[in-house]
Amino acid sequence: MACASCSTKDGSPKGCKNNGTCGTDSCNKLTVFDWLANMSLPNGETPFNWVEVRFKNGRKHYYKNTENLTLSIGDIVATQAQSGHDIGMVTLTGELVRVQMKRKNVSQEGDDILKIYRKASQKDIDIWSAARDKEEPMKVKARQFAIDLRLQMKISDIEFQGDASKATFYYTAEDRVDFRELIKLFAREFRTRIEMKQVGFRQEASRLGGIGSCGRELCCSTWLTDFRSVSTSAARYQQLSLNPQKLAGQCGKLKCCLNYELDTYLDALKSFPKTDIKLQTEKGTAVCQKTDIFKGHMWYAYEGEWMNWHKITTAQANEIIDLNIKNKKIASLEEYASELIIEDTKNEFENVVGQDSLTRFDSPKPKNKRRNNRRKGNQASRTNKPNSNPNQNNRNKNAKRKPQNKKNVSK
Repeated sequence: MACASCSTKDGSPKGCKNNGTCGTDSCNKLTVFDWLANMSLPNGETPFNWVEVRFKNGRKHYYKNTENLTLSIGDIVATQAQSGHDIGMVTLTGELVRVQMKRKNVSQEGDDILKIYRKASQKDIDIWSAARDKEEPMKVKARQFAIDLRLQMKISDIEFQGDASKATFYYTAEDRVDFRELIKLFAREFRTRIEMKQVGFRQEASRLGGIGSCGRELCCSTWLTDFRSVSTSAARYQQLSLNPQKLAGQCGKLKCCLNYELDTYLDALKSFPKTDIKLQTEKGTAVCQKTDIFKGHMWYAYEGEWMNWHKITTAQANEIIDLNIKNKKIASLEEYASELIIEDTKNEFENVVGQDSLTRFDSPKPKNKRRNNRRKGNQASRTNKPNSNPNQNNRNKNAKRKPQNKKNVSK
C-alpha cells in the first residue's frame, strides 16, 4: 500500500519523502487512519495516554505513555520488553487507541502493562538497524540447520528485538516439532537468546505478504486482521468447481475471499427449492440438474431422458412442489418451461481492424501484389513493344493484306 502521491524508486519514496511515516500512515500494512487527528479535545479533557506501536511485519502492541511524552504518528520509540527494550514506530495516538484496545480486548489495568521508555536516540536506531540487517542471512542458515536435522518445519521469518538481545524465529509445521537440538545449534551459531514461535499458515502469509491471483496485495497483509475458518461448503454454495489449485491461496489454505459474498449467496438461495427434491409429473419424475442463482432459473430432466433439460423459474418450481405436496401432478414440464430468447445485439462501434474475428489469424497470407504487378507489366510491354526485325513486320503486313487480294481476284 502507498499514498496516492507516493511512488517509490530504489526503496525511497518520491512523493511525501517521509519513508512511510506520513500523517496518514497509509504506506504501511494494517494501518488505521486517524480521522480525529485534526479535532481538538473539549475543555478539561486530557488526551488518552496509550499509544499503538508497530513492529516488523505489522505486529502491533499497545503501550502506556507514563512519561507524558509528546508523540505523533511516525515517531520511533523505545518500549518495554520482557528483558531489555524494543524499538518500534508509533502508528496511532489519541482516542482511536481507546477504540482499538476495546475492539481487541486489551485491558488498561493489570500487572502486564507495558510502558514507553523514551523516544529512540540515534544510538538505539543504529543498533536496531544493524540487527535488522542480520535477519536475512540468519534465516538462510537456520533453514539449513532445520533441513540437516530433518525436522518437519519451515522457518518463515526472523525478528530481532530492538536492543539485539533476542531473536524470535517464526516457523510453521503440520505437527508438533521437537526443536531442542535446533535451539542449541542456533544459540551456538548466532550467540544470542533464541525464542521459537509457531504461527499458522495464514499468519505466515500475512507476515510475508505477496500478490494474490486477483492481481492485488494479499488481504491478510493489508487490511484483514481476523482469520475466520473457510470450508468447502462456501464454494459449493457459490457453485464453484472444487479444484484445490484454484480455491487455495498462497498459504495453501482455502482463500479468505470465499467468505466475502457467501452471505449474499445464502440470501439468494432462500427462494430456491432444495435440489434433491424431485418434481412429480404425469410424464415422469424430473430431477434438478443445474441452477442459476443470478437469474433465478433451474434446469430439470426426466429420469431416463437425461439429455433433455427443461428450464423453469424458481417460482414455477415451488409451485410444482406445492402441488406435489397436495398429491397433485402437472401434465409435463413443457407447460412451464421457458425457452431461451436470444436478443440480437447491435454493436455501436465499427470493426475497422478486424479485432473481433476469432479466425483473423487463420486466414491465408495475401499474395505478393508487387510480383503480380511486375508480371502483368512485363506481359503488356512485350505485346506493345515493336519488333526489331523489319522482315517480320513486312510479313505481318502482307498476311493482313492477303484476304483483300483474294477478294479482288474473285471479282
